[in-house]
Amino acid sequence: MKIVVDANIIFSGILNSNGKIGDLLINSDKFFSFIAPDFLRTEIYSHYGKLIKISGLTLAQILESEYQIYKSITFISEAQISLENWQFANNLVSDIDPKDSIYIAYTKQFKCKLWTGDKKLINGLAKKNYNNIITTEDLFQIRNEKLKI
Repeated sequence: MKIVVDANIIFSGILNSNGKIGDLLINSDKFFSFIAPDFLRTEIYSHYGKLIKISGLTLAQILESEYQIYKSITFISEAQISLENWQFANNLVSDIDPKDSIYIAYTKQFKCKLWTGDKKLINGLAKKNYNNIITTEDLFQIRNEKLKI
């Protein structure tokens, strides 16, 4: 199953690589194929100070956590997204959070779900009957069911 991962999921995974999100990102490559826009790495980089402050970790620890999480993600250039999918995404989220259009464009382009913890985005999309979202709990449950087989 292919999943688009957004920045808040990566941020959470880096903050606590031993938590549920970190565990899913690091230990689920047999079950899920995580993809993300190239720009996500730049976005996370711009928040190193915040990550250090919130977590109490050193920069070296943040970088190690980031490395472990990034190993399981395929980063794809924004140039791979069709104009049609950019337009669809922009129209869908322009009144929710325009910065999130990139994730919607990726879900449309690669025919997969978005893994996000962004409540504003989730609720805004639900009001528009866009339910191509998967939660941390959903992923955890899917992985656990596959582990039982």
